Amino acid sequence: MWRRPEITRFWLALPLLVFAACASVEEHPASPSANVQPAAQVDPAVLSAINAVEPFFKPMGKPKPYEWLGAYNEPGQTFDEYLASEPTMPTAERQKLYVLPLGKFTSAQKRVIDAAAEYLATFYDLPVGKLPGQPLNATYPNIRLNDFTHTRQVKTGYILNDLLPKSLPKDAAALIAFTDQDLYPDDTMNYVFGQASLEGRVGVWSLFRLEKAASYDTFLRRTLKIAAHETGHMFSMRHCTKYECVMSGTNQLAETDSRPIDACPQCMAKICWLSKVLPSARYTALATFCRGHGLEKEAAEFVKKAAAS
Repeated sequence: MWRRPEITRFWLALPLLVFAACASVEEHPASPSANVQPAAQVDPAVLSAINAVEPFFKPMGKPKPYEWLGAYNEPGQTFDEYLASEPTMPTAERQKLYVLPLGKFTSAQKRVIDAAAEYLATFYDLPVGKLPGQPLNATYPNIRLNDFTHTRQVKTGYILNDLLPKSLPKDAAALIAFTDQDLYPDDTMNYVFGQASLEGRVGVWSLFRLEKAASYDTFLRRTLKIAAHETGHMFSMRHCTKYECVMSGTNQLAETDSRPIDACPQCMAKICWLSKVLPSARYTALATFCRGHGLEKEAAEFVKKAAAS
């Protein structure tokens, strides 16, 4: 089990000629509640930190046609809108994140999965447990051969609807599955890096494309970003459109690589609120994680954010 030191689809959802990176399944659209008074529920330190760390984040520029926001007109989600949506979040009975390996993994992939589990524990300030690995032996009609790459792919709906609910522990705030196999959500899309349910508290993402022609550090950063992003969806966080943010949608690996591993001010506030952690403590813990995994640039940025907040 991983724990922070004491001190809901990530899709590529374009037509088959384009690639898809992030997808979320929403069973019931969120609707703001008129009875919610967001500011009254939030620690003043969190509200103060929103402005304090803003200089560390780059505003989202005009998207290029092949980028996520060039293809999808999304409104984004402010902190107040998140609170008003009555989001899925940890409860007294469900406080733990679980990681489930599905398939067969190389030593480098296993190392990245362990690092991602540790990062999630720190990023969301929740305990994380790793479940015993399971094989992923999907068969027709839940598999296909990609028309362009001739790669065997597994349909995400099979994993999200048939496999993961059976493995969801009673004390799970969310269950995150990693697989070595390529994924697709439906026949209109080429592939997805991962997909998560906004209400079902389950998600899956693939390492298949993340380590292609990449150094270990690049593979690690990609996996951390997608793990944090998909888990955010499972806590009802929508795509960020205001800043370059780990919760921003991406349409390809180049766009994923351009995003930070951290959440923007608005998304940071959502995490601190649902996890009941102060921003300064969270940033300090994230800096410790990054130093331990050789991510020195990110560690230095987290130290500065901790001091600012």
